[in-house]
Amino acid sequence: MNIVNWVLLAVLSFLLGVTLLKYLTVHPLQMSLYLVFTCVLAFAILVVLAKGFANRQLPLALLLTVVLFLAGYAIMTQAFLSREDPRPVPQLTRAKGDPGDGHIAIIYFTHGEPEAYDPIGWINQFKEFDEQGISFIPFLIRPYFVYQLRNKYLEVGTSHHRQVHHEMLKSLEQQFRAEGDTTTKFYISFLDDNPRPDAAVIQALNEGASHIILSEVFLTISNHTAEGEELVEAVNVEEYGATLHKTGPLWDSKILQSMFISRAAENIGDTDKANVGVLLVGHGQPDEWDVEWPTETEQELKFREDILNLFEKDGYCRENLSLAWMEFKEPKPAPKVEQFWQENGVEKIIFYAAAISADSIHSQSDIPELVHQANVSDELPLVNLGAWNNDPVVIQAIKEKIDRIIDELR
Repeated sequence: MNIVNWVLLAVLSFLLGVTLLKYLTVHPLQMSLYLVFTCVLAFAILVVLAKGFANRQLPLALLLTVVLFLAGYAIMTQAFLSREDPRPVPQLTRAKGDPGDGHIAIIYFTHGEPEAYDPIGWINQFKEFDEQGISFIPFLIRPYFVYQLRNKYLEVGTSHHRQVHHEMLKSLEQQFRAEGDTTTKFYISFLDDNPRPDAAVIQALNEGASHIILSEVFLTISNHTAEGEELVEAVNVEEYGATLHKTGPLWDSKILQSMFISRAAENIGDTDKANVGVLLVGHGQPDEWDVEWPTETEQELKFREDILNLFEKDGYCRENLSLAWMEFKEPKPAPKVEQFWQENGVEKIIFYAAAISADSIHSQSDIPELVHQANVSDELPLVNLGAWNNDPVVIQAIKEKIDRIIDELR
């Protein structure tokens, strides 16, 4: 056997696994470079196999190629998924026991989505699921999941999630100031973007807050809210003379539920309510996750069912009101859209990303794509009323939760 051919084949195969992983996960500006590397290495392997091996050696050479390719891919996958969260956390400079200056700090906490592709949020999510023993995407398939995430960013261009939440926080602060509150301070934080919730809490402590309210701008109690609360609780604000309070998510907010009715009224035009189909698209999670976090599905269902009841009371036909799921659960949006049109004869369909707090890849791309997969007439209006966003009713719903805590404090 020619040792040089075997060594060359082994090195090239291992490097192919490395470069494929890099191609699947790197920043879009680097993906073309790694695609070229991957293609060159694959071609070189084919040349070495064709010219360096024959007869009985070829099956062994192919086996070596596969094994070393998988080894390179698996090692790089482990390195990629083991990345630490690079988001900075400021130093806590406040002395323990310091009561602060008496003001309240509102930590506006929500999911977050980077404006441009950044996989760290999903890397953290993978780690969280692994620690909790929750079944999810197999280890070696996770880079392909990240690759699909990057493709979504390339398709959409940018996520508006961060920008919209900054606008929402500004609107929230303006409401407080309009009511004469000049002392409460406001800090934004994200689970999957900068700044982290613990970083925002530390900043609030350093600036003298005596009471910290975690305003949880989420729909349900889930692993997302739990992860954020865990980060915040690890700061131990009580040791620094402050108190910590949590608003809880918004699934039970009657004010938020009313927003869907008012938004529909602004967008159905002259169409009779009896001829309008309403579809509330939820996010959805795997059934296996329901064992660990049943509140995610239970509260999302209850929230949307209450909204459908409001639509019915407002004059919409019950048979034209329905729920759907974006992923993991049934029904999907398209069959419901087809049912509205083919069986019920609606003249217009409005749909919402009902569980999404602000524009994101889900509301900007995923859910509209699922709705438009329906086999219906091109002339049937499919009106996307989107995520909650910076709607005055949404801001009032968030404020109501905060006000309850402030009233207790004062």
